[in-house]
Amino acid sequence: MSEKDAAGSGQIARKLVIDLSIMTVIGVVLAFIGPFGSFAEPLSYRLVSWVSFAWIGYAIYSPMSFLVERLYIWLDLPRVLLWLLSVAFATLPMTAIVWTMGFLPRPVPWPTLEQALSSYFYVFLVGGAITAFFYAIESRAQTANASVVERPLAEPAGEARAELPLFDRIPNHLGTDLIALEMEDHYVRVHTAVGSDLVLMRLRDAITELDDLEGEQVHRSWWVARGAVEGVRKEGRKIRLQLSGGLEAPVSRNMAPQLKQRGWF
Repeated sequence: MSEKDAAGSGQIARKLVIDLSIMTVIGVVLAFIGPFGSFAEPLSYRLVSWVSFAWIGYAIYSPMSFLVERLYIWLDLPRVLLWLLSVAFATLPMTAIVWTMGFLPRPVPWPTLEQALSSYFYVFLVGGAITAFFYAIESRAQTANASVVERPLAEPAGEARAELPLFDRIPNHLGTDLIALEMEDHYVRVHTAVGSDLVLMRLRDAITELDDLEGEQVHRSWWVARGAVEGVRKEGRKIRLQLSGGLEAPVSRNMAPQLKQRGWF
């Protein structure tokens, strides 16, 4: 395993431990509060139930972050709408689990429509609130670390480099022939003519470090250098720019008329 892979695995493991610790605390707090009529149960039962719900909920709701980011790139829809839809979808299996665990080890009856909707509503409230809490934490961490790179700044090479701050954040061997910037979760992937590298920062911050370099943010997740465009591919109403190096960048619907007017395609 490379040093980069090991560092990535370490970050994932650290995040998992922190997240599950937070979920355990949330489960314990809910056990002592006893919401939704659970206060009538013994404390030991509430502790086991709510901590179990917290861990299971994390396993179900946590992957929604990845789904939202992918849909955000593919569909170009508002993140808030995608989060609401994703939480609503994840609440379906979580509601079934909560209903089932509430009766075990006794036989589990089928809920009436009113019971099903009521259970779904309460689970949606709790799951949505916890998801929003984690999203707020991650957004705050992203903002605080916006200017932190994935590795120490590259040492200046003997060859001349462009006077752009962004190039100080990637290895020298990637050169300065910039093709595009692509957002990947909390990172920006810098594509050059000879390869790419990840930098931990926001896309809009990376764009500001390009100064007056000719290019355009063609999509919420992509900035493209004007000179890197080699062609255009259309699929119905969808437009994708064909870039040097075999890359393709999607064009958002609101940007298409502007790019066409400026002669990009």
